[in-house]
Amino acid sequence: MHDMPGLSIIVAGAEGERLYAALETAMAATALGRPARIFLQGEAAGLLRDPVAFAGDEARRAAGQPDLAGLVAEAITMEVRLFVCQSGMALAGINATQLVPQVCAGGLVSFMADVAPEERLLVY
Repeated sequence: MHDMPGLSIIVAGAEGERLYAALETAMAATALGRPARIFLQGEAAGLLRDPVAFAGDEARRAAGQPDLAGLVAEAITMEVRLFVCQSGMALAGINATQLVPQVCAGGLVSFMADVAPEERLLVY
């Protein structure tokens, strides 16, 4: 287990830029030895539909940065835990089989219940 406080992030908007920033933040935390997890709330759940893509991918690749799918894969490799809102999946018209592998469906209450008092909570 990690001995440093963890980082929990909620992505509350269905914008690829928000998820990208949240992933970068979570990956920075894990690089510093802090466990990190991300919850995609509401329509944001649709951002992890497989295959992952967003409008900024081409610009990111042109700038030598990973596209959103690449960043998601790298975050999973770094053990960033990804969760999507079950209600949000319904709003996005998707089911669990359409999500990127390693993504867990769950509810906001259970996600928040696992936020320890010493953890940091960010919302994007």
